[in-house]
Amino acid sequence: MRLATWNVNSVRARVDRVISWIGRSDVDVVAMQETKCRDDQFPEDRFKEIGYEVAHHGLSQWNGVAIASRVGLEDVTIGFPGMPRWGEPAAAEARAVGATCAGVRVWSLYVPNGRALGDPHLTYKLDWLGRLRDAGAGWLAADPHAQVALCGDWNVAPTDEDVWDPEFFVGRTHTSPEERAAFNAIVEAGFADVVRPHAPGPGVYTYWDYTQLSFPKRRGMRIDFALASPALAARVTGAYIDREERKGKGASDHAPVVVELAE
Repeated sequence: MRLATWNVNSVRARVDRVISWIGRSDVDVVAMQETKCRDDQFPEDRFKEIGYEVAHHGLSQWNGVAIASRVGLEDVTIGFPGMPRWGEPAAAEARAVGATCAGVRVWSLYVPNGRALGDPHLTYKLDWLGRLRDAGAGWLAADPHAQVALCGDWNVAPTDEDVWDPEFFVGRTHTSPEERAAFNAIVEAGFADVVRPHAPGPGVYTYWDYTQLSFPKRRGMRIDFALASPALAARVTGAYIDREERKGKGASDHAPVVVELAE
């Protein structure tokens, strides 16, 4: 089984690229983030044409998460238990969707950005990650053999090796001690980063800003992850970041991340 996660940065704007990449990469399941559309706007027919079922959760032109699968799509869940809300009045955002695909519980997650140190949105982000940690720990406590994949854009670079210049990020979000601690708490709860052992750094990233020639200058960040429960991590045979998909006209600012699983 081949599982991928990809922040597509508007599925409607990039549906041709997404469909083409799925065909070339031969992935079985794709967790997508930042689809930027409502459910009724999602181009589901394009995925059906190539044999994929889709679960999508989108409320507006912001956020949005989806899972596309050709190996089954069952028990779709919108949001995880305890997921915090945002705004005035507070409301749940379209940041998490889960589904069972060929026995694997796949989550597509779009973690809040945080905006700036000291911003209320950062407090929301840390709470969001903390609640996800609690939910994940609960799933593993209920079934230590559960096969769970937490996939998505985490908006956290957990180590200095995950950014092009650690000094550039001093005083900024994504690398603060609090954000890194929140990410690591999920790892410590039992969810392993299964990509890094197969795609070692330095200089290996998943995101490059559109401005200041960040991509050709290799000024990137590794903020997209597939974290696996122990039972699922034991099945991982390989992983890679498809940097080539960041190239060319109309590319997302994120690259797809692919994990190979033994049957």
